[in-house]
Amino acid sequence: MLLTTQQKPNRLANEKSPYLLQHAYNPVDWHPWGKEAFDRAKQEDKLVFLSIGYSTCHWCHVMAHESFEDEEVAAYLNEHFVSVKVDREERPDIDHIYMTVCQALTGQGGWPLTVILTPEQEPVFAGTYFPKRRRFGRIGLMELLKQIHLAWTRDRDKVLSAGQDIARHVKQAFAAQGRPGDADEGFVRRMYEQLRSQYDAEYGGFGDAPKFPTPHQLIFLLRYGHLRGEAEATEMASNTLERMYRGGLYDHVGFGFARYSTDRRWLVPHFEKMLYDNALLALAYTEAYQATGRPLFAAVARDVLTYLLRDMRDPEGAFHAAEDADSEGEEGKYYLWTVDEVRAVLGDELGDRYCRCFDITPAGNFEGRSIPNLVERTMEAFAREEGLDPDEWRAQVREAHERLRAARERRVRPHRDDKILTAWNALAAAALARAGRVLAEPAWVEAAEQVYRFVHRHLIRPDGRLLARYRDGDAAHLAYADDYAFWVWAALELYEATFGMDYLNGALRLQQDMQRLFWDEARGGYYFYGSDGEVLLARPKEMYDGAIPSANSVAAWNLLKLARITGQPEWTALAERQLSACAGEAARHPAGYTQFGIAVLMALGPSREIVIAGPPEDEDTARMRAVLQRTYLPNAILLAHDGAEGQRRLADLAPFVASQGLVNGRPAAYVCEQYACQQPVFDAGALARSLSSGHPS
Repeated sequence: MLLTTQQKPNRLANEKSPYLLQHAYNPVDWHPWGKEAFDRAKQEDKLVFLSIGYSTCHWCHVMAHESFEDEEVAAYLNEHFVSVKVDREERPDIDHIYMTVCQALTGQGGWPLTVILTPEQEPVFAGTYFPKRRRFGRIGLMELLKQIHLAWTRDRDKVLSAGQDIARHVKQAFAAQGRPGDADEGFVRRMYEQLRSQYDAEYGGFGDAPKFPTPHQLIFLLRYGHLRGEAEATEMASNTLERMYRGGLYDHVGFGFARYSTDRRWLVPHFEKMLYDNALLALAYTEAYQATGRPLFAAVARDVLTYLLRDMRDPEGAFHAAEDADSEGEEGKYYLWTVDEVRAVLGDELGDRYCRCFDITPAGNFEGRSIPNLVERTMEAFAREEGLDPDEWRAQVREAHERLRAARERRVRPHRDDKILTAWNALAAAALARAGRVLAEPAWVEAAEQVYRFVHRHLIRPDGRLLARYRDGDAAHLAYADDYAFWVWAALELYEATFGMDYLNGALRLQQDMQRLFWDEARGGYYFYGSDGEVLLARPKEMYDGAIPSANSVAAWNLLKLARITGQPEWTALAERQLSACAGEAARHPAGYTQFGIAVLMALGPSREIVIAGPPEDEDTARMRAVLQRTYLPNAILLAHDGAEGQRRLADLAPFVASQGLVNGRPAAYVCEQYACQQPVFDAGALARSLSSGHPS
């Protein structure tokens, strides 16, 4: 989607970001973020107009069309301001700082993010979307710009003082992050109780509209239910996952989940699809299948990954960032259907039946057209009402979706943001590796390995420094804490899917680099950007688990895993310090830190370490590995070696496996619980019985 009103490009034409390129032909004299823009602001004695967004953001498109393509707005900005565009997905460090400012000043945030800065990067104003002219009580951008410019010319000292005060407040707030606290049983209990108090028992999810999927909340509930015997926690997660799938949030025709639901019932989504949402949801559905055994959850995980592999994959094996909500200037147009359109594809009989099942009506359920959904009844319930065999109807629906998807492909497809983000690709690799081993899909594990190889080929400098974004042959931006934390996580998932030592060694190297570049030695926790990064207004730490888990929460889990694999005291000490550093912050609102809650559950135990010794080509070894990889063991450490050279290599990292080898030449499985080891077992059945007895893990 190229937003264009003139033939002459501005400075953004040389950028790689799809979002910045969308604005490369605006009449606004945009700069990318950098020294040139702020030096110019100082030289010309101007304020900086900072606009932050991303390429699949609906309201970013609206503001661009209303204002940034407008000659009057552009003329005023070009005369009185230095204008800077930032892609929040490429520069989350900048976005995080100024979104915090916006939330502090206005009580809310979102994109597009609009900030006015002094030439010293100090914010004097922050807001989100503004129409060109005042509308519905919201000030217009032209009025706003004129008021701020007037203040800058007539009362400069007041503006500068306000900017300095805001900057001081932000720096103090970030400096206070990392309050020590207790990551104990009471903490995870409060987290569960808080989620339970917000739970919507009828439609699933938490609170009222809008509703966000937030997969780590559901994974926390699944683990809490399993580890603490709380059936209600498991039911809350299961009902939410089923209801999300049944709603219009899920693309029943082409698979994959949209960003969030605008209503309580999960019916009307904001139609953009993000890589990170779908990767995390694939993890949640895979885990729900393990925890409950419900085939529906395995089927949804399969379909979500099918969508990613079919529609979001780069030819070199990594994944693109997102798909837009809009096509042909209308939100959701690509995804909506009329009765006549369905009948034209499926024929009258099947088409009418499909429409009745999936709520496609003449009146429509969204602006005169229909979002396919199962909100009011399941496919099985519909089949019973129609006197159909549920399995046969499900097969017919599968075929109908293939035909509808083929017809939909002839429509104008939403814009795809094809940049490759390191952190989001780590989540995709983790999801593919986990689902591949649990659902016995080796091609998915191979796909995860391809992502890993892509990152090593394109997103790691010769000196080993990880980078954050790749597009069109260009790798850029020093990677952030979440890039490192998520790739340690992905490497650990790849190890458990393949038992390849390179992944375990890779996880350890990345964690060591993360310690060196991001660790706050004084207060604990990880800064958002590295010590070798650009010096910005402040150096924040992200601890809150929002749409994406925070680097600090994921790092807590990674450190616990590495500590238990290696048995090294330094990793254990770091894990304990990280838990303490996050716990004080999280204690104020536990339900907002559920990825951290997953780490706390890991720390509290009960713990298990399970080792399979035996050549991988041996049938007994393969069967025992399959049992290990598919059983729900959320707190367990899973290790395997060949009983020969592989055992010696693994023992260099995990010394306790040195004594856990073959028994009289036979493959063996060792299960240790709460620091005590059982007698080895020698076949898959005995291992399964051993894992199903005793403590959950």
